Amino acid sequence: MPRTLRSFPIADNQKFKDAVLEWTRGYEKVVWLDSNGHVDKFSSVNAIVAISRQTNGSVFEVNNIDKTQEFIDKERDWLFGFITYDFKNKLESLKSNNPDHLDFPELYFFCPEKIIFLKEAVAEFHYLESCKNEMEDDFLSLVQETKAKLDFPSEGIRIQMRIHKDSYFEKVNSMLAHIHRGDIYEANFCQEFYSSESVIDPWSTYRNLNKISQPPFATFLRLQDKYLLCASPERYLKRKKGRIVSQPIKGTAKRDTNREKDEILKMELAKNPKERAENIMITDLVRNDLSKSALKGSVTVDELCKVYTYKQVHQMVSTVTAEISETTPSMEIIKQTFPMGSMTGAPKVSAMKLIEDLEESKRGLYSGTVGYFDPNGDFDFNVVIRSILYNATKKYVSYSVGSAITAQSVPEKEYEECLLKAKAMRSVLEGATS
Repeated sequence: MPRTLRSFPIADNQKFKDAVLEWTRGYEKVVWLDSNGHVDKFSSVNAIVAISRQTNGSVFEVNNIDKTQEFIDKERDWLFGFITYDFKNKLESLKSNNPDHLDFPELYFFCPEKIIFLKEAVAEFHYLESCKNEMEDDFLSLVQETKAKLDFPSEGIRIQMRIHKDSYFEKVNSMLAHIHRGDIYEANFCQEFYSSESVIDPWSTYRNLNKISQPPFATFLRLQDKYLLCASPERYLKRKKGRIVSQPIKGTAKRDTNREKDEILKMELAKNPKERAENIMITDLVRNDLSKSALKGSVTVDELCKVYTYKQVHQMVSTVTAEISETTPSMEIIKQTFPMGSMTGAPKVSAMKLIEDLEESKRGLYSGTVGYFDPNGDFDFNVVIRSILYNATKKYVSYSVGSAITAQSVPEKEYEECLLKAKAMRSVLEGATS
């Protein structure tokens, strides 16, 4: 689909970002992706927003994997959207009978009317021909919006646990019994925290969450009455021409305000045998997943168990890359690697079956992925973790956290890790955002 491109200078990148996010209130399909200034050799751009009006029937949208690939092949335009964790049931002989309180579609992509790329001191507007005349007015309204006060009052809501502490310990011990029998080596076990009959402002809640965490794969997503407020530090999969890269995270440590103590915590994580074992098992799983699409002998572990520091936690990250044929369909690569190994376990299918038995709610978009396909069929997708999910019609707010259970796991420590990961979401929802 033809697009008109125009660039505008911006004086204050952060203020313009805030204005863009606020501006999206007028649209019912929104994907906002923000790197928060994190830069590495696989980085793309600072931030992207893709939007469409719900009433515009000319905008292409899909909720089918084959039609997604058909669009990529024929239209040569941008697609933004998500794949939920439960799409796994289309890929393997699996099922999900746990309750779903959020009702996100299993898969959804749309071709946006308007895309804005935020780069250093420049905003690039990529608009469909049908709305190209709105560029100037949109930019002027955004410049004016940077002068407005964007803070909203946050009213705390009451958080409930889907799995209570004693039940959590029982379930982890059950999973450990499976590991000791040799049924699996590792599984990512998750629990949900939720609030019913609750109303939040998604934009200000996302802004507060992002301020606390400032992760490299932050996302604000709206699909009509459904919202994702995501502070993810993890990349699921990126394709750039003839190369794919995955960066699984396994291994978490808290941070300390004392610089010396913080460095000790970082070093302890790097040397922790249990955390390293978690990461290495999943890295091996990712290597196997990527090899299904890769050119023979091209799968490489570029980084193994490297500790990265984020605003709230230290994380152990591995980077796996592979070379692929440029004729390999993008959706084929995703089908061969989804869901991401860091959110499942090893062996993957056995771990997913056990997860379904022990968890008490559908993961839905949590543990899924949000991202985009570009006009060349290249793509970049995150892992949906450290996230708040919200169904405004149902007045239902949810966030889930998990940890990897291995033979060395101690249930009490796994529970503490879950609470550490949940800290940012809980503090935002309870109103303690300072």
